[in-house]
Amino acid sequence: MPERSTVGQYLIDRLHQLGLDHLFAIAGDYSIEWLNRYVAPSGVELIEEVNEVNAGYAADGYARLKGIGALCVTYSAGALCAVNAVAGAYVERVPLVLINGTPSVKKTIVFEQTGFSAHHFISGRATDMQCFEHITAVCIRIDSPDLAPGLIDHALTTCISERRPVYIELLQDMIDLECEPPRGTLKPARPLSDRDSLKQSVERIRARLEAADNPLVWVGPEVDRYGLQDKTSRLIQQLNIPFVTELLSKAVLSEDDLLFAGVLDGQASSETVLELAATSDFVLALGVWLTDINSLGWEPDYDRTAFASFDAVKLGTFFGGHVALEHLLDGILAEKITPKSRKLPERPARSAPAVSDSEIITYQGFYEYIQRYIDRNTVISADASMNYFGSLLLDVPAAGSFVVQSSYSSIGYSAPAATGICLAKKPNQRVMVFQGDGGFQMTAQCLSTQTRFNLDPIIFVIDNGVYAVEQWLADAGVFHSGDAFYKPCVLHRWNYSRLSEVFGCKGWEVGTYRELKEAVAGALQNSGSPSIIQIRVPDKSIPDNALWKTD
Repeated sequence: MPERSTVGQYLIDRLHQLGLDHLFAIAGDYSIEWLNRYVAPSGVELIEEVNEVNAGYAADGYARLKGIGALCVTYSAGALCAVNAVAGAYVERVPLVLINGTPSVKKTIVFEQTGFSAHHFISGRATDMQCFEHITAVCIRIDSPDLAPGLIDHALTTCISERRPVYIELLQDMIDLECEPPRGTLKPARPLSDRDSLKQSVERIRARLEAADNPLVWVGPEVDRYGLQDKTSRLIQQLNIPFVTELLSKAVLSEDDLLFAGVLDGQASSETVLELAATSDFVLALGVWLTDINSLGWEPDYDRTAFASFDAVKLGTFFGGHVALEHLLDGILAEKITPKSRKLPERPARSAPAVSDSEIITYQGFYEYIQRYIDRNTVISADASMNYFGSLLLDVPAAGSFVVQSSYSSIGYSAPAATGICLAKKPNQRVMVFQGDGGFQMTAQCLSTQTRFNLDPIIFVIDNGVYAVEQWLADAGVFHSGDAFYKPCVLHRWNYSRLSEVFGCKGWEVGTYRELKEAVAGALQNSGSPSIIQIRVPDKSIPDNALWKTD
């Protein structure tokens, strides 16, 4: 380890130590020197993005698989474009680092003292930090080389401990100044629990599990965010009772597990899962987050459900505060509880739908058909659209192979997130993206970055000419009537497949199952660039598990 370092070198070294192998960036004069002199020569590959929101989504997707992601932007004009991506990461607990290249100390003082403005300035040194302090766990401003190591370590340790984004202002005149070199390695802070709350929570859950005739485990996203998959799986096997997930936590554990029953997301769930939830006399919800997207017209029974999340246990009128999920799992495992034997529900057999090659593709038909292409080497990302419903019922056999932003639900997230997912995935995996046409219009430039870096996601754009999910939320009855869509929901139609000619990748437009079969075969053979498959479906076609709201 060298005796001295520089601020710029210190930051990239710490990021690399934490497992960061790629950094997403947009060139800007306040950040370009750090990118050029410190990131480019390092072991971290620089991924030059096309805009800040796509860079943020890509870094988010990357972090969900790698455990940390980072993007670098320039002050205000760049950083404020990334706000939506950072907000989504904050809501969904994704460890993301935003590095904001910032004007020098001199420029800041000149502006504040004389009013002579540097470009991108709004109101001085506090503007960007004031915006990001509400959607990050920590905001720091590096304006002293002596304080830089401590500030950087604090921010990054908070990021990996809380699994939330952090904000770092890197002043342009700081990067070459000497500082202490990194000492040791950064580790997440230890989870803490109140001993009495933990003991009481374990006792109440043990008693309810032992008394229950039909217990159920409900696995949520905190199991993934805090790396508790193995302990959760051990507990489920020890209890030998069925488990379900949320859309937000789909495939956190392998869906090939014999105890897996399906995804519990309100009325969008399968009949088997809804019956299982209705007949359960005790539900142990581990790391479950409740949102309107994850309940969908269904209300949990709070008196028979123990919610262990957000460092607390809630069961009816009982509240156990300051209980870490990891410690709760350890406590229940140590009890070696043996609940009453419960007959597992039979999972319906999957079979390929009987469709003719010339038949027009429907939303439901597409999802039934695409299942045959999903195996243990497939990673799926579904966007905020009617694709939530279609993808919810897919069988995803490999754990950790489903990425969705269904709590924050920013339309347009999935296709650019696939840039990061492709860079973070295992070499033998293939990424499939299910995107609505409205969402794809928001972030279509992701094809440029993916083509530039020879990434090969297969992006299915469901082309129905309408923001269907927005119409469904406002008035779902339109989908089975002759009424017109709300005017704000109607899209300007694009020829999505022809974008392949613009960006230099591969594209197909399909409307029948024969065309779909040929397009998927071609996309699977294309390993050097993204493949975009435009799926034409009737404008009022929606997945079957979304029909409950149209009645």
